[in-house]
Amino acid sequence: MDQLEVATQETKSPWGAPALAPSPCSLADVMSEELARQLDEEGNTFPDCPDSDLKLTCTSEAETSSDLILAQMLQMEFDREFDTQLRREEKKFNGDSKVSISFENYRMVHPYEDSDSSEDEVDWQDTRHDPYRADKPTTTPKKGFVGKGKNITTKHDEEVCGRKNTARMDNFAPEVQVGDGLGMDLKLSNQVYNALKRHCQSEQRRSARLHEKKEHSTAEHAVDPKTRLLMYKMVNAGILETINGCISTGKESVVFHANGGSFEEKIVPEECVLKVFKTTLNEFKNRDKYIKDDYRFRDRFSKLNPRKIIRLWAEKEMHNLTRIKKAGIPCPDVIILKKHILVMSFIGQDHVPAPKLKEAILSSEDMKKAYYQVLNMMQRLYQDCNLVHADLSEYNMLWHDGQVWFIDVSQSIEPTHPHGLEFLFRDCRNVATFFQKAGVAEALNVFDLFNTVSGLQINSDNEADFLAQIEALEKRNEDHVQKPGKKIFNATCDGSPPQLNTDDDD
Repeated sequence: MDQLEVATQETKSPWGAPALAPSPCSLADVMSEELARQLDEEGNTFPDCPDSDLKLTCTSEAETSSDLILAQMLQMEFDREFDTQLRREEKKFNGDSKVSISFENYRMVHPYEDSDSSEDEVDWQDTRHDPYRADKPTTTPKKGFVGKGKNITTKHDEEVCGRKNTARMDNFAPEVQVGDGLGMDLKLSNQVYNALKRHCQSEQRRSARLHEKKEHSTAEHAVDPKTRLLMYKMVNAGILETINGCISTGKESVVFHANGGSFEEKIVPEECVLKVFKTTLNEFKNRDKYIKDDYRFRDRFSKLNPRKIIRLWAEKEMHNLTRIKKAGIPCPDVIILKKHILVMSFIGQDHVPAPKLKEAILSSEDMKKAYYQVLNMMQRLYQDCNLVHADLSEYNMLWHDGQVWFIDVSQSIEPTHPHGLEFLFRDCRNVATFFQKAGVAEALNVFDLFNTVSGLQINSDNEADFLAQIEALEKRNEDHVQKPGKKIFNATCDGSPPQLNTDDDD
């Protein structure tokens, strides 16, 4: 009884319904072929999942018994993997750039035959046929009209001209933003198109002028790329340790402060300046009279282009400073010359430049002392150095350590210059006017100062008469001006500092 209850519990369904016992079968049914076929069909109700990769490369009818076909299938799979990697590299290389490049020519499988590529990956910039490109406007034939009778359309038709003008906007410069006008049904009148064309041309000319000024000109507080490269070369060569910044600007030059290094076993001063002559030609167009009539540079002046003349100004200041220094007149020491950059000693201390005589706060005694120093320096400059400053004023004289220093002598000339005495008279007038206004009672007037410096005896108190006599002297001495072949000042024997040689002279 207990065993029967257990058997009943085992066959009882957990859902409450009685479980049906399997029907017994005979041995003949088990040995039946129909039953075996039925069981085999029931076992194959879940077929194997086909290989998706194989389906991409071959069909169900593909023959795989040949080694050649297997090799071609493997090569096709390799080419697809290569194209996939190439597509990733192309996307990584282009990034978010508006201008992209295509690796389409390097793909193993043509993109239209590549079943792996989706439509969202197609870049229309990489295809030759852009579906969004605007159609070209219909043009009239050479005869100038189409149609006959009342339906004739000439080349002056408003609609035809408007579409042609819209298409011509594609020829504007790349920097002109035409927007989506090329792809729109837009018709521009001749008046509007001509106005746009003139505006684009003027913008191109303005852009070219700005580019030329930026690339080839030295601005107020900045330098052009070529000048910056020269300054970097001086630092790399050890001539300068550092270039600190701009300390002053003038009409024709910019002055930078720098820390010196060494050059050809010579110690460069700890503090020095770089005088960079501006490569703009505006300030030098009216100053050629200072150099074209100077016999030292007359031959070279006529053979140089306008930009190389600026280098001639730097060279002229170097020679003038060397001559002035040999005469014992306080002035900066020349260290090196490189094209239009002149490196000199620094007049000042601890990065603070010496004040100009105009800006210096001097007592009456110091002002009187400064006047006699200037008078003595002008006499020695004229008689010993055989030079006229030609731009001497309170702005070109510095006050440092109780002494007046001469600077800015690039325009200095010799008295034999056709206008040498006129320039000397102008210097004397500037000096006399400044010291008289400064309260120096001993200051000579312009006429006496001119005679004292030059040693000439011109008797006149009228400026017009005085200048007339000066011009007469210049004209009388014009026949006695030295020939170009006879030079009092030999640039190679005056102890001039060496120039830095480079091969990139232009």
